[in-house]
Amino acid sequence: MIEQVVKEAILSRIEKAEKKHGVRVLYAVESGSRAWGFESPNSDYDVRFIYAHPKDWYVAIDLEDKRDVIEYPIVDEIDINGWDIRKALRLFSKSNPAFVEWLQSPIVYIERGNFAQRARELLSKVYSVEKGIHHYHSMAKTNYRGYLREERVPIKKYFYVLRPLLSIMWLEEYRDPAPIEFEKLRKMVKDRTELDGLISKLLQRKKRSLEKELAPPITELNEFIESELQRLEPFSESPEKKGQIMNDLNSLFHEILS
Repeated sequence: MIEQVVKEAILSRIEKAEKKHGVRVLYAVESGSRAWGFESPNSDYDVRFIYAHPKDWYVAIDLEDKRDVIEYPIVDEIDINGWDIRKALRLFSKSNPAFVEWLQSPIVYIERGNFAQRARELLSKVYSVEKGIHHYHSMAKTNYRGYLREERVPIKKYFYVLRPLLSIMWLEEYRDPAPIEFEKLRKMVKDRTELDGLISKLLQRKKRSLEKELAPPITELNEFIESELQRLEPFSESPEKKGQIMNDLNSLFHEILS
């Protein structure tokens, strides 16, 4: 799925980051359109990773002043950055959508030890379906209203609306985190032949077009999107009780540092 020369460049940059910052990368994945399955020929490689410092780094009175991200500018279409494990697990406790999606990426560059597997095992206990619906609803609404109601629209933005809407359908039906691969999400509309056909044609076009290609809006897709957004408008997030999840996340944190 990723050309070997690109993969080698990504792994080389991760290794250099480890040496420069004195960390160990536990998990590194592709997180953007290439992982979702609707990349364009010139799409960036969106590489995200989780790293850990030696355990003594976390035992300090000035810990809150220390940086918990590693970031690099985009070079040769490779966008790479990472989170410290402590930051990642804190965000995981709040059902952070980015971290949850990283755990499910089909494109894995590095998976060391059992961090990712243990985190996946906690997904059903930690993840809030309500927060997931709220996140995807906001994403779909923002991208639709911001991009898809003009005379000419970015083709790729249809997928930044369709993917979250299909993810919501998944969450409503299965009450589990939605997969990130768009092809898996399409099962939610497989019985709607006309809609599914339109999505197939648009997907084929997206994979042939450049990132910023514009086209006239697709009336039938806009009607579907508007009806789903209207259906979801009354939704309000209600807190879910998830038990003592911080105990589990702290145990995982200590286990990895040891």
